[in-house]
Amino acid sequence: MSARRLRRQKRTSGKALWRVDTLRRVIIKFQAQSSKLKVQSNMTQEEDIKNAVECMRKGGVILYPTDTVWGIGCDATNPEAVKKVYEIKKRDDSKALICLIDSADRMARYFRNVPQVAWDFIDAAMPVKPTTIILDDANGVAHNLVAEDGSLAMRVTYEEFSKQLCYRFQKPIVSTSANVSGEPAAQNYRDISEEILNAVDYVCWTRRQEHKPHQPSSIVKIAKNGEVKVIR
Repeated sequence: MSARRLRRQKRTSGKALWRVDTLRRVIIKFQAQSSKLKVQSNMTQEEDIKNAVECMRKGGVILYPTDTVWGIGCDATNPEAVKKVYEIKKRDDSKALICLIDSADRMARYFRNVPQVAWDFIDAAMPVKPTTIILDDANGVAHNLVAEDGSLAMRVTYEEFSKQLCYRFQKPIVSTSANVSGEPAAQNYRDISEEILNAVDYVCWTRRQEHKPHQPSSIVKIAKNGEVKVIR
C-alpha cells in the first residue's frame, strides 16, 4: 500500500471517529434534556407555585401566566427586584407597573384611602373582566413602583394560577407584559422572545401549552373624590 493511500485511510478513519464521537455527544445531550423535560412536564401546579414563590422571596424575577397575557413578575415590595423588571423591559421607571393581588381585602393594605366607588368597581367589574384600578396615596410597596403622582395600579386576579400564586406569596406581585417595551405583548408562552426568557430567573410551567387569544385588562383611575376616568 502506498504512503499516500495510507494517509488517506487515516484521515477517513479519523473523520469517522470524530463523527461517531460527535453523534454520541448529541445523543447523550438529547437524552439528558428529554429526561429533564419529562420531569418538568410532570410538575404539578402546586410545585410550580412553590418554585415561583421561592424565587421571588430571594429577589428573583419570574415569567408567569396571569388573568390576561403572560407577565413578568417579582415582589412588589422589593425595589431591587422591581428595578430588574424595568431593565428587562427596557422601560423608563417613570412609567409605573401594575400589581396583582388575590383579594380585595389585601388592596386596603396598600392605599391610605380607598374610595367607596373603587370597592363598587371591584365587586361589579373585576369578576366579569380583568380590571386594573389606579388609586392615589399608595403605601407599603417599592418606591420605584409608584407613579410620580403617588398613585399605584392594582388588580385583583380571579384566574386560578395567578390567584393561588398571589395567595401563597402573601404580597402584591408585579404584573407587566412579557415583552420589551414597545413590542407586542406575549398572549401565550409560545409568543415570548428568547431575550425575555433568558433574562428572568424562573419560568412557570403552568399553561405553557395553551394557545388562545388573550386581552389586556381594562384600566380605570379613581381619584380621592371618587371621580372615575377610564384609561383603557
